[in-house]
Amino acid sequence: MRRQKEEEYLSGNLTAMIDVVFQLIIFFVCTVSMQDKANDESIKMAMAPHGEVSKDKNPLEITIDVNKSGVISISRQPMTEGTLYSVLSKVAAEYGAANVPVIIRGDAKTKHGAVRTVMDACAKAGIWKIKISALKEKG
Repeated sequence: MRRQKEEEYLSGNLTAMIDVVFQLIIFFVCTVSMQDKANDESIKMAMAPHGEVSKDKNPLEITIDVNKSGVISISRQPMTEGTLYSVLSKVAAEYGAANVPVIIRGDAKTKHGAVRTVMDACAKAGIWKIKISALKEKG
């Protein structure tokens, strides 16, 4: 009698558990693909083999891309210097300029003037936490 109750207890309906697992898998696949689409793959960054590797990721971090033609974009949305300043100043006003780090991803063939335009817009908005992104290793 005791053996039969143990088997009854252990044999439950796992359909709901399997559904939840599949939903989690779908969620994570969709989330990863959205993060990949945010970065512009046409930007070939410069190498910095002796540079420091950034490990922590701030949720307020803004990544600004500058392609080799000097076009500035955030999440693949091209923008002018004025629009960039508007976005940065709005974020700085909402979250505090000291809390908003900016990462500039410039193409290896980008002229410094285009990167400086982004840096000037950051300074004008009061944002001083700026990092320049580069590759540590090829791959």
